[in-house]
Amino acid sequence: MKIIADTHTHTIASTHAYSTAQEMIGAAAEKGLYAIALTDHGYAMPGSPGRWFFESLGAIPPVVGGVRVLKGVEANVINLDGELDMPERVLKRLEWVVASIHGGLIEEEPSFERSTNAYLALAENPYVRVIGHSGTPEFKYDYEKVIPVFKKNGKLVEINNNTFHFRKDSCKNCMEIARVCKATGTPIIINSDAHFSSRVGEFSSALDALREIDFPEELIINSSESRFKAYLSENGISL
Repeated sequence: MKIIADTHTHTIASTHAYSTAQEMIGAAAEKGLYAIALTDHGYAMPGSPGRWFFESLGAIPPVVGGVRVLKGVEANVINLDGELDMPERVLKRLEWVVASIHGGLIEEEPSFERSTNAYLALAENPYVRVIGHSGTPEFKYDYEKVIPVFKKNGKLVEINNNTFHFRKDSCKNCMEIARVCKATGTPIIINSDAHFSSRVGEFSSALDALREIDFPEELIINSSESRFKAYLSENGISL
């Protein structure tokens, strides 16, 4: 199986990442990817880009070196109501929004019920494309209840390659999420979450994990160019 798009990556605009946009796009071209999404962190993350960064992403051409470049953000969930740290006027201008919970940014005490409600709110957010690395034990939610709502609302559930290296306490939950997606026919997307150019297009650990549960290729949106292009087209994103 070949993954043809990497839609969760970070550049030096997020100050804990270490490659430029040009380097990340160049790495995608070297790996033969059809597309890359540049999804630097939203405003609440320490070291995130300034206000004008996301509003100026149009400076990057839609295609660079033969790679379709999707302009986006990894928006941070900032409370257990599922509110994001990006204003609507910015989100509506972006092509690709990954929504993720990072524990240090939520001051409220999580619970299974409140985390479930937060993810249900994300499912209803019209600007969110991808539910990012949602296997965090601290914010475990009702997968059987929420994942069908993701499917209904066209959200892609991310299986994040970095999880298997840097968030190992989340791996068990990620596999449970993948099993529920398989059982419910919910589409997923495999991403690198690369913070350095050599990590772009690195999906091996996620793919190995999905093979263990015989996850169907047809539910992986970025496992073929035609499938990914169809998703873009259906959601009003130019090819």
